[in-house]
Amino acid sequence: MLVADFDYDLPKELIAQQPLARRDASRMLVLERSTGKVSDAMFSDIGQWLREGDLLVLNNTRVIPARVFGKLPTGGTVELLLLRQVEPGVWEALSRPSRKARPGAILQFGSHNATIVERKPEGIRLVRFDPPDVSTLQQSRGEVALPPYIEEKCGDYARYQTVFAQVDGAIAAPTAGLHFTPELLRALGHAGVETAFVTLHAGLGTFRPVKAENIEEHAMHPEEFELSEAAAGQVNRALSEGRRIVCVGTTTVRVLEGQAFEESPNDETRMSNTPHPVPLLLEERESEATVRRKAVNGGWRVKPGKGQIDLYIYPGYEWKVVGALLTNFHLPKSTLLMLVSALAGRDAVLAAYRHAVEQRYRFYSFGDAMLVV
Repeated sequence: MLVADFDYDLPKELIAQQPLARRDASRMLVLERSTGKVSDAMFSDIGQWLREGDLLVLNNTRVIPARVFGKLPTGGTVELLLLRQVEPGVWEALSRPSRKARPGAILQFGSHNATIVERKPEGIRLVRFDPPDVSTLQQSRGEVALPPYIEEKCGDYARYQTVFAQVDGAIAAPTAGLHFTPELLRALGHAGVETAFVTLHAGLGTFRPVKAENIEEHAMHPEEFELSEAAAGQVNRALSEGRRIVCVGTTTVRVLEGQAFEESPNDETRMSNTPHPVPLLLEERESEATVRRKAVNGGWRVKPGKGQIDLYIYPGYEWKVVGALLTNFHLPKSTLLMLVSALAGRDAVLAAYRHAVEQRYRFYSFGDAMLVV
């Protein structure tokens, strides 16, 4: 399948430059997978589309001030975008201008010095800081890196954090979560919607453009994640009870699907890329309820874990645990748009996007939401 198959036209004026005054005042396009039907709604009414027993899974990553500006001995300025720490004091980073960040170059960031150690593929630099703790540098001199399509200065960078952000490490916000308010989350809880939190630090893997012609030729850059014992337990209980897993954002999808395994009937677990078979015909000696219970109690589960994930989801992917997805509108020809298309079908998703353009929805990070059910 070609990357060009995931292109669409978007008027520039529909790219949201600022967040709305209220987080939950966004619009929400609802796409029903079974029919392809689209409905226009308000995000504050999301409870109408969720049901008692749903497990809402959110990403609690926190965006760090990852842009830092250093001086060369010659007086020139180099910007580093700190992607992830690979060992104490050593970071993968993107640089601008890249020609000034050659191996051996030394940059000064106030009380910190940084040496460019290595030039890696895809423009990534390996940078060693002295002293190794850069948290004070980020807090005193760092800036949040907004996506390049946001050309206006953000009036309040707190609006580029979710209200449940907790674990430092992301370069980009998990934007589907930006619409929630504490009051809305409490209301959903009172209505019987359970919440669970996972962590994926959105970085280069999330926002790197696809440069290949065929989607299969693209490789995801690894990103740090954590699925705790508690969260995995919540997901597995919901799966065993036949309750729906509703992922908030493509990052949560990648955590859960990346940690999925197939549970065998004798309770032993094994990794697999093929779906657990569900009986199509009922044996005479088994009631329909018995077979349904076996289908629910067996099948896919998730395992807790922490590390790096590079799961790449595109059409043809066999889904394991995700039942519904709340997301924002994504850039043309992006891995995020491919992931949504894998869940709802490319034609249905692109038709929904055309509807969103016609109805003047706001796009991208500060834009409106889309719920796939």
